Amino acid sequence: MRLGAFHGLGALVTGGASGIGLATARLLAAEGARVAVLDLTEAAPRFAAHVRADIGDDASVVAAVEEAVSVLGGLDVLVNNAGIGAQGGIEDNTDDEWHRVLNINVLGLVRVTRAALPALRTSAHAAIVNVSSIAATAGLPQRALYTASKGAVLSLTRAMAADLLPEGIRVNAVNPGTADTPWVNRLLDRADDPAAEHAALAARQPHGRLVSADEVAAAVAYLASPAAASTTGTSLAVDGGMDGLRLRPRKED
Repeated sequence: MRLGAFHGLGALVTGGASGIGLATARLLAAEGARVAVLDLTEAAPRFAAHVRADIGDDASVVAAVEEAVSVLGGLDVLVNNAGIGAQGGIEDNTDDEWHRVLNINVLGLVRVTRAALPALRTSAHAAIVNVSSIAATAGLPQRALYTASKGAVLSLTRAMAADLLPEGIRVNAVNPGTADTPWVNRLLDRADDPAAEHAALAARQPHGRLVSADEVAAAVAYLASPAAASTTGTSLAVDGGMDGLRLRPRKED
């Protein structure tokens, strides 16, 4: 991806106040984009415009996206990154919790995209990148609800790509492995043995460590950039090989 690849383009990143969203917004801005972050919190990076919205509420989303498009002077790139986590097996979450997580992780993406499409349709370079997860392609223990939501995001990405290709709008996804983000760190803090849990999460990824938010951001930026103009309806794993590799156990020294 060439330096300044997003010069003159407007980008909206949901969940852009922390973690992968913040890293993505920072990189897009560094590459020349005009960036707005949509987030539930009041915190905002200095290099981007900030619009506050609850993606669980359609009226809030419509108003925030309208404001972002106005501030940016148009919209070329949408990064659907906002989401929430969930733990437990199939028996461990109530119907209300299923509705809450799916309302944010799946319908939230739908709401933001639906509100953004009129502006994206006027762009000569329109791209949507959805942040899914390794959980969409690999069975992880105690992640049934979260997996269902991210599997829906991955399938929805392909359906969106098929529907929007005739309008010149590309749609792709990234599937991060376990990443070094505030959400993961909060989970680690609640573990009985945070250091042991961190080591276990790092060890299950073949490259032996957590994925960095900047590494995921780089994948998002590539898929959103003009360099990926022939890439749509696909997903890019950023997981240290977790989904695709089957390595032999290492011999002890």
